[in-house]
Amino acid sequence: MVFPERFSNLPVATWPRLRALLNVPSKASDVINMTIGEPRHAFPAFVGDILAANLAGFNSYPSNEGQDDLLTAMGGFLKRRYGLDVSNDRIIALNGTREGLYNAAMALCPETKNGKQPVVLTPNPFYPVYAVAALSVAAEPVYVPATEATGHLPDFASLSSEALDRTAIAYLCSPANPQGAVADEAYWRDLITLAEKHDFKIFADECYSEIYRDTPPPGGLEIATRMGADPDRVVIFQSLSKRSNLPGLRCGFAAGGAKSIARLRQLRAFAGAPLPGPLQVVATKVWDDEGHVEENRSLYHRKYDIADDILGHIPGYMSPQAGFFLWLQVDDGEEAALKLWQDTGVRTLPGAYLSREVAGENPGKGYIRVAMVAPTQEMQRGLTQIRDCLYG
Repeated sequence: MVFPERFSNLPVATWPRLRALLNVPSKASDVINMTIGEPRHAFPAFVGDILAANLAGFNSYPSNEGQDDLLTAMGGFLKRRYGLDVSNDRIIALNGTREGLYNAAMALCPETKNGKQPVVLTPNPFYPVYAVAALSVAAEPVYVPATEATGHLPDFASLSSEALDRTAIAYLCSPANPQGAVADEAYWRDLITLAEKHDFKIFADECYSEIYRDTPPPGGLEIATRMGADPDRVVIFQSLSKRSNLPGLRCGFAAGGAKSIARLRQLRAFAGAPLPGPLQVVATKVWDDEGHVEENRSLYHRKYDIADDILGHIPGYMSPQAGFFLWLQVDDGEEAALKLWQDTGVRTLPGAYLSREVAGENPGKGYIRVAMVAPTQEMQRGLTQIRDCLYG
């Protein structure tokens, strides 16, 4: 029996790899899980009532691209947050943003670029779906280091003209997972200018955009619009998972130029898995509401302060600009994560599990990622144990 080779070189996935690493006894009786970015703050109280009132909708096939009311609510969010006027035909609802980040490459990556195999650029470290999307469209994934030296954002301009001329898509996550770095307006302008020069699209993963300290991070489509760039140059991806503590609802969206979204809708008509109708009604209300988002953000403000108080004296500590991860320097991420688990019961993620080795270097090797999603007191205990175990 013959199987495809395109995924033959994939490493073991992040979570099975972590389970294997930590599959040893711990001295601690109290487990504190700080690995996965699964928000544990309360989601909006109105969700249950709206869902209950719309259960009959499970009797019908849902809209593929999103009900009009839902698309309008998503557009309303873009107007409030970024000052954008985005019509419904430039938005598509997603069954979780990961699905969109994958299928956008399927719908929008050309078979060749300038007569050669296309390139898909991804930050390194990165969200794993970027690389799998590249392989699925027979593109060459190119991992661009996002390190302390580059401000924890990828320096795409450092690539050769040959690579950039072959580039079809560049993924960028801002605020960044795992580092919490934010692409400012100048960064976006430089990247969009580079994309115009070499004619590639930017896929802007903005799932953490609503969790920040003081200044709202700018968005890719926001800056592209200010620059007068082609509306199809940038596709942004948003989600309720982090913004509203609803990862299980599986509601996100993509927005961009009308031509790009039309191609996404075309693919979805044949191969998509739309959000169930009752959940679309719930999501409409959630996208329309900003009160719960502000409350959620205030909880993370408190967590930033706690993290700074506990870890701020540690050499190399980087207080995140946004998002809910800490990217902590250690000698070796696997060794640190294993020691923490065995000695304290705190579970963290080795940074190397989010990155690839390039030219003999893995930019995540000397880090662990710590998710600040647990209730405040539990998170405080976990950070204290991390400090005492690894840096005491």
